[in-house]
Amino acid sequence: MNQNAKQNDTENESQKEKPASFALEDKLIKARSIFISGEVNQELAQRVATQLLILQEISDAPIYLYVNSQGGHVEAGDTIHDMIKFVRPKVIIIGTGWVASAGVTIYIAAEKENRFCLPNTRFMIHQPLGQVNGKASNIEIEAKELLRIRSRINKLISDAAGKPIEQVEKDTDYNFWMDPAQAIDYGLVNKVIANIGEIK
Repeated sequence: MNQNAKQNDTENESQKEKPASFALEDKLIKARSIFISGEVNQELAQRVATQLLILQEISDAPIYLYVNSQGGHVEAGDTIHDMIKFVRPKVIIIGTGWVASAGVTIYIAAEKENRFCLPNTRFMIHQPLGQVNGKASNIEIEAKELLRIRSRINKLISDAAGKPIEQVEKDTDYNFWMDPAQAIDYGLVNKVIANIGEIK
């Protein structure tokens, strides 16, 4: 067997061993699309940040980011939010399923004109949750930190939606659910779309 044949066999074996998820990621990258689904955590933040940076290096064409998430880790959501704003290409965000908690933090990173959702999407904003055990001094420190995080997230929502901060503070006292029409009225969503051709 010659050297070229051996190399082809090696490449073929490599392709066979390549997980299906990697092939899917490759196709999404070629389509300049990123999909966020499920819990927001550090692993997700690393993956999405990496994909954003890769797509930025490929070209300045728009990036399409789809969000279907119940939320999760506050700082992981912050990382994705900041990276969306950090990269050069315009990021167009499409909400689907549900966009809640830290999912909303990610969603509102796009400029309002670039925020869309599918017809059956639900949105939910609320205050960050925390559970602290241990010394009273640690509980006090963590309680202060939760209040600081809540204030910061409320400000992000207020700025993105164009709502007075006092209104957002009131609304996030409890789980505040919105359907697409309500999310448009609130200022979170620009437009409900049924197909990709409606994005302009």
